[in-house]
Amino acid sequence: MTVRNSIRFIGLVLLQVLILNHISLGGYVNPYLYVLFILWLPFSTERWVLLLSAFLLGFSVDIFSNTLGLNAAASVIMAFARPFVISMISTGTDFEPTSRPSIRGQGMRWFLPYAVTLVLLHHFVLFYLEVFRFSEFFPTLLRVLLSSAFTLGLVFLAEYLTVRKR
Repeated sequence: MTVRNSIRFIGLVLLQVLILNHISLGGYVNPYLYVLFILWLPFSTERWVLLLSAFLLGFSVDIFSNTLGLNAAASVIMAFARPFVISMISTGTDFEPTSRPSIRGQGMRWFLPYAVTLVLLHHFVLFYLEVFRFSEFFPTLLRVLLSSAFTLGLVFLAEYLTVRKR
């Protein structure tokens, strides 16, 4: 499992910095698919591992993007909120602790609010830290919503492309 997560980590960082960072549709749509790493970590991931992984993930993207810790901060906040989001939308019997969140494992009715909440939180923190002024509130909110929608589209595409048949 550690090897698979390490490959996923490296692959998502490379995909983000080599391809996705160069996509900007009208200045409002910027996909951040690297958050998929945090979304896909197993339920049983210890909190300190979750936070450290999120920091390293965001920091890796920051190094290549020259964004001075913005991605690291947004990723850590997303990882910090992940257990709360899981507990809010779960009944406790929705998953096995060693499994990872997925549409196939928990179903669309579970995965949709999980992914939407965490991606919106990540993008909200990232873009508002980047702008850091109230005068840009509504244009930044539009950017958060459009980028989140695009990122979620990529997340669901990745979900369906990685489904393994039993």
